[in-house]
Amino acid sequence: MYKILPKEIASIYTRDGVRLDADIYRPDEEGEFPVLLMRQPYGRAIASTVVYAHPSWYAAQGYIVVIQDVRGRGTSEGEFKLFANEITDGADSVNWAASLPGSNGQVGMYGFSYQGMTQLYAAIAKPPALKTICPAMIGYDLYTDWAYEGGAFCLQTNLAWAIQLATETARLRGDQETYQALLTASRNLPLNHPEILQKLTPESFYHDWVAHSQPDTYWQELSPKSHFQSVDLPMFHIGGWFDTYLRGTLHLYQDMVARANTPQNLIIGPWAHLPWGRKVGAADFGKLATSPIDQMQIRWFNQFLKGVDTGLLNESPVCLFEMGSNIWQDLPSLPKPNQKSYFLSTTGLASIREDAGILIPNPQFPIPSPQDVLVHDPWRPVPAMGGHAAMPAGVFERSQIDCRSDVLTYTSEPLTADLSLVGEVLVKICCQSDQDSYDLCAVMSQVYPDGSVYNVTQGYLHCQDGKNNVTRNIQLQTICIRIGKGNCLRLSLSLACYPAYAMNSGNGVVLSSTRLMNAQIITLSVSCDGSQVVLPMIA
Repeated sequence: MYKILPKEIASIYTRDGVRLDADIYRPDEEGEFPVLLMRQPYGRAIASTVVYAHPSWYAAQGYIVVIQDVRGRGTSEGEFKLFANEITDGADSVNWAASLPGSNGQVGMYGFSYQGMTQLYAAIAKPPALKTICPAMIGYDLYTDWAYEGGAFCLQTNLAWAIQLATETARLRGDQETYQALLTASRNLPLNHPEILQKLTPESFYHDWVAHSQPDTYWQELSPKSHFQSVDLPMFHIGGWFDTYLRGTLHLYQDMVARANTPQNLIIGPWAHLPWGRKVGAADFGKLATSPIDQMQIRWFNQFLKGVDTGLLNESPVCLFEMGSNIWQDLPSLPKPNQKSYFLSTTGLASIREDAGILIPNPQFPIPSPQDVLVHDPWRPVPAMGGHAAMPAGVFERSQIDCRSDVLTYTSEPLTADLSLVGEVLVKICCQSDQDSYDLCAVMSQVYPDGSVYNVTQGYLHCQDGKNNVTRNIQLQTICIRIGKGNCLRLSLSLACYPAYAMNSGNGVVLSSTRLMNAQIITLSVSCDGSQVVLPMIA
């Protein structure tokens, strides 16, 4: 470990003359060192320390660490436009960092969320000095991985983030009135009707994201995926089982593995977006779940920025935390599991009685079942609890939600052996609505012998042409879990998961008081004929 010099502040002028400010942490030692760069919009003193060690710790490992305010944030000049300037600004910043006094010209980047996105945008420009990146919890396709899930707007996370950024903008502008109003709103999330953003911050990205409810050219131009096909860098991909952006982490990793010639490593822990610790919601995954990312990143950077043979290239590139057993699994690649289906059966009272809806594994004959009827009242939507899309995220006891009459539950017999699942869970539901549009929320849980119910994974789907009798496929969040012998599996179905996702009015999304006023009661008929849960089984 090196001693560290006092923090210094330095600036770069971008190609269009905008000043970007950064804090620089250096080892107190002669010689040249690689540079670690983080570009972020939250005020550089924070430096992602909500999940990473302080930059001074990284500097003490023998790196020059640069934490930069992106354009229009912190003390950097210019106008902040979400993601719009990060390709050119990222390239300029990498080139500048590589030329700093004491730099050996080798640059790596790290950071999560927006700081993960800035790595992808910088990599698109292919600055020669950028040798490796460690993107954590990112959106690769911004429409499917960030703003929308299953075609449904991710209301709570998008609204909270928009208000956070807008509040910071008001602070930087010295606008006390707007700052105070937005601060109050942020402390009272969820807002039922986010008109406050339209009133106070008409320039917010939020309005564009709501307006572009389909994967059109707006998203194609903004998304890293559209510009990433020729990028080939060693990458250390970092995700969490309860992170709202896990889809993005996996999509990027899978794309790179399919075409890259450079090493691609992946780790997924039992974490939400933050923090990265042993406890997520009501679950404690043990001491092994505490984040190893800081040490792993230093080892990665030593390999690719210092040329040290750390042994990384001889080890399994995939590391998954198996919830339930609470141990890490080292694997040569993402597993290709076998599929096992549990079929739905009912007495027709699955919204009323716990014993009325059943999950049956691989029945040998058709299951005669009446329909279940599900009624959604917009006045009292089914609330979100845990999972990957709600705030707070994670695992929670949800029996009080499953007892609601606007939730259908289907429960298996107790497992006769441990059940290991790795991969994507798919729920297929045959249904028909009395309205043109509706949403479907599917939650898979495990029911313990004492009757307590804890969520495992969930998914959400925005459905059009609701009056047609069709099979809807709901993709649930990817998981890695061992469910213990004696526990039961449960599928819970509802027509809302509010405010994690915007409510459906019966003919469209509810994002204003007017639309809520016109929201309809939605009645859905669910047929068990062919409806099933498809599980990714590992022997």
